[in-house]
Amino acid sequence: MQAAELFQLPPSLARFAEHFAPEAAPWAWVGRIGAALAGLELVPDASLPIPAGVAIEGAVFLHASVKLPHTCTIQGPAWIGPGTEIRPGAFIRGNVIVGAGCVLGNSCEFKNSLLMDGVQVPHFSYVGDSILGNKSHLGAGVICSNLRLDQKPVTIRMTDGAVVDTGMRKLGAMLGDAAEAGCNAVLQPGAILGRRAVVFPLTPFAGVAPANTIAKVRSSAPQFFPRRD
Repeated sequence: MQAAELFQLPPSLARFAEHFAPEAAPWAWVGRIGAALAGLELVPDASLPIPAGVAIEGAVFLHASVKLPHTCTIQGPAWIGPGTEIRPGAFIRGNVIVGAGCVLGNSCEFKNSLLMDGVQVPHFSYVGDSILGNKSHLGAGVICSNLRLDQKPVTIRMTDGAVVDTGMRKLGAMLGDAAEAGCNAVLQPGAILGRRAVVFPLTPFAGVAPANTIAKVRSSAPQFFPRRD
């Protein structure tokens, strides 16, 4: 699988293009985020007012049009692109690249991840060691799990049944352009969602969801019992 099958680096992130080859495996992009940020002069735009409750640590670039909340924590290295909104309580924890017009939501944590243009992560999510394609969306409480319980290297079962060993101990999710995961879904380590693929709410998803498909776990109809109080 090539990264180009899932997403295309947008013009807002063209400065990083040499680090993210379209023909590379999508999980290889995760390992290039730190290198892409290395050596850049990362400081907030001088015209951007920084609220007193915003803690910035290390090398952090914030475009002048970034919308900051009254409180959040941003640890570098990090690069946050134009028109992105950071909401209260967000925790950006190093090696994070964010494109244009994104939402980094309240009480969400981001670590070693690349978010392309128009990504929406509005509420209570964890995004670690992940790639989120253009206009992808995580519903409230979606978790991009990045570490196996046995802490062995992450493997991915492809749609043809082949199992690929990524060689990576920590690897989160890779969402293609316009892919979505519903509220409280858990994307297991190495989960891949093709372009416009959807994972239903409350679904523990592993493996690969092909483009333009919907993944859900069928559940029995609810049962109702009379109250006895």
